[in-house]
Amino acid sequence: MLTDDQRAKIEVIRAFPAALETAVSNLTDEQLDAYPIDGEWNVRQIVHHCADSHMNSIIRLKLILTEDNPPLKPYAEPLWALTADVTDVPISASLTLLRGLHQRWVVLFESLNEDQWNRSGFHSELKKKLTPNDLLDIYDAHCTGHLEQVNRTIKALG
Repeated sequence: MLTDDQRAKIEVIRAFPAALETAVSNLTDEQLDAYPIDGEWNVRQIVHHCADSHMNSIIRLKLILTEDNPPLKPYAEPLWALTADVTDVPISASLTLLRGLHQRWVVLFESLNEDQWNRSGFHSELKKKLTPNDLLDIYDAHCTGHLEQVNRTIKALG
């Protein structure tokens, strides 16, 4: 049975794609590619990063659920943000992906039993075990943080 805290975090994950789409819906390509805040990604990179990161997370969750203490591979996020599927692809591709991915992710989280919540995998970069609950915590914060980053970046565009 889900705790109230887990339910609230799952709701953040459920709502994220629509909230992100609303935030970026009226931006031009010029605005998507602008860097108004030094040291931060542009909006296009953030949107595509969310798709990349969330795909990795659901795969990690499924590995945890189907294998005994599987390795959870990190990836070079800053380098992924520079690949052609980020720089040269409309954000609509990642927004569509996020809608479907989050629908599946929410159903998966909501389906977990107590034994499944207690399973784990080992993340080599963090050098620690992660459980489904850890992933839920991380991605509740990830969704919230990147939505705030997108809104901050849009505000900085003027």
